[in-house]
Amino acid sequence: MTTAPNTVQRMNRTVLLACAPFIGLMIWVLGANFSLTISEDAGPSRMPAAVPLLASVAEPVEAGLDQATTTAKEISVSIKKVSELYAKTNATMSAIMTTAKAQVNRPGLIYDRRITGRLGSPTDSVQSDKIRAQLFTIRAQNFSGYALKVKLKSASAMTMALGRDKLGGSETTLAAVRRTGAVAGVNAGGFADSRGKRYPLSTTVVGGKYVTGFEASYNDLFFVGLNENLELIGGKFSSQAQLDKLKPKFGASFVPMLRKNGVNLPIPSKWQTDPYRAPRTVVANYKDDQLLFLVIDGRNENGSSGATLEEVQMLLTRFGAIDAYNLDGGGSSSLVFKGRIVNHPSDGQLRPLATNFLFFQ
Repeated sequence: MTTAPNTVQRMNRTVLLACAPFIGLMIWVLGANFSLTISEDAGPSRMPAAVPLLASVAEPVEAGLDQATTTAKEISVSIKKVSELYAKTNATMSAIMTTAKAQVNRPGLIYDRRITGRLGSPTDSVQSDKIRAQLFTIRAQNFSGYALKVKLKSASAMTMALGRDKLGGSETTLAAVRRTGAVAGVNAGGFADSRGKRYPLSTTVVGGKYVTGFEASYNDLFFVGLNENLELIGGKFSSQAQLDKLKPKFGASFVPMLRKNGVNLPIPSKWQTDPYRAPRTVVANYKDDQLLFLVIDGRNENGSSGATLEEVQMLLTRFGAIDAYNLDGGGSSSLVFKGRIVNHPSDGQLRPLATNFLFFQ
């Protein structure tokens, strides 16, 4: 809102203009210099005539002073009334601005209440000046899982970290949370192993810098992350300049894209059956830029437990998500909240990963 300061400034100028004549008059009265000069060559014979002259001059001066005193009192009363009026008007304007601000925020509150209602009642939450994170339980016919709805209020509320903060390093989501003091964590992009090290897959950005350079999207790979405005950005990019325009702050790569502009995208045939069901991790957003992370449980990775990607799309539609991207799943699916492992890793324990999304309060 930028109109409030202008309104108050106009009020201040109005009061100043109203008081200016009165204040100027007081200054003139207080600063006026009344004087009487008698010629030095006036002899004794002229002295008697000077007395009536002095009296004739003193009388209007005295009357002027009386009038000035009366005027000063009137000015004081007027200024007091104007001040009282200003104070009342200022209080009224403040009340109006408070009401206006509440009305401006009302649509956002209604929207948040609506999307939260679709997720159910939160089982746990974190609220601070930097972040609001709400944890929900998902119960479906063929699987169960968890949803984490996140509202970022600060640029320092979320980041993506490399395993042990170095290229080729790996660590579990829980280890990353503990190492950084994060309040929550979710697994991020895919990875590839080489010579005993674990490297992030394809284009990866940390701290606004490309970790291993830019790689044009190929096959079903996409890039997903957040920009400097804390907005979810993602898709397929043919050049670094194309991605740079979105000012990525951090992000990772995986396959496939699930939803764009509120519409479910076709699932590539390969990912419809390989595997059919599996543990899943998905990142999505809402139109108010809140983030939604889905972490679906699966007791194994043989394709007989967990969710299909089509079922995940059904959830995203039900929850009202706008854009959505499938992150690394299977044994990589990890959700840590307030220092505890929330989901049930299909490996029986958390898997060391090349990248993790982290949240701070």
